[in-house]
Amino acid sequence: MSTTPHAEPHGPASHTAGQHEQHHDQPGGRALTRLAVSATLHCLTGCAIGEILGLVLATWWGWSNGPSIALAIVLAFVFGYALTITPVLRSGLALKTAIGVALAADTVSILTMEVIDNAVILAVPGAMEAGLTTWLFWASLAFSLAVAFVVTVPVNRALIARGKGHAVVHQYHH
Repeated sequence: MSTTPHAEPHGPASHTAGQHEQHHDQPGGRALTRLAVSATLHCLTGCAIGEILGLVLATWWGWSNGPSIALAIVLAFVFGYALTITPVLRSGLALKTAIGVALAADTVSILTMEVIDNAVILAVPGAMEAGLTTWLFWASLAFSLAVAFVVTVPVNRALIARGKGHAVVHQYHH
């Protein structure tokens, strides 16, 4: 996406991806919402991979709830950032710059998703004690990720509208 000079006193010298979407948006902000949904699905993918892998490993190792949740959160961030860094590196950016782009693009989104996801799963009676082979474990994990997705979409929409969050990485997706 190319940038266009812009003379608004409160903005940068060029359009950000979020501003570009606003100017070419359909009534009601549907294009901006679609971009936020796409960014949130990206975040959900990384979070889900990290959560599942973390909980599977922690269960296998016999860890208690606290360390299990900590591992799942760390892995959610690792996979979330990795899913952003990989295509950004392919666009030609140096690793250090790509890491900065991923941190700027995904931190608030992943943090929001993780707070909501873990709060919901902790609120489901017996979910953390359920084994990996039980419907309660998988149903509560799916439910918690779905709730986190619904809460995170408007967060990402607001960030993108301000040229933040996923708007930072949008210019590197080809």
